[in-house]
Amino acid sequence: MCMTKPAPVPSRQRGFTLIELIIFIVVISAGLAGILQVMNTVVAASADPMLRKQALALADSILEEILVKRYCDPDRGDPDASPPTCIFPRIAADQEALRTAYDDVDDYNGKSNADFTDLPGALSSYVIGIGVTDDAATLGVAAKRVTVTVTHGAEVVSLTGYRTNY
Repeated sequence: MCMTKPAPVPSRQRGFTLIELIIFIVVISAGLAGILQVMNTVVAASADPMLRKQALALADSILEEILVKRYCDPDRGDPDASPPTCIFPRIAADQEALRTAYDDVDDYNGKSNADFTDLPGALSSYVIGIGVTDDAATLGVAAKRVTVTVTHGAEVVSLTGYRTNY
């Protein structure tokens, strides 16, 4: 028995051509650039909800601090009467100088960051504005509207509450 060797089959290499490889690189590069652009946008805006939440928490805490104060200055009128009696008009000299001495809602009118020196350093970039207006004529009851506005960059949070004379 004689064994013969089979004839060699011409081998043809299988793979990518240079043009196919270049097209593949271009397509992958375009897709990768798009994905990176989307990620860049997401990462840049990811801190916005945190800033808004911090501004809201700061405004809420300040508004709560104000609304627990008396309706009128205990130095002018009888705050223990039922309902409390206030002597109007309120004069600028009635406004206490230090925040620790604020004893009524009106003491906060026009105050800003300079009066809130006990805030953590991380909140120093927030701008605080407080306005107190007498809304008795609008509401028909003795009430003061307190508006606290906290701003950080383009983000503005404004909260309003009412303190009535009870």
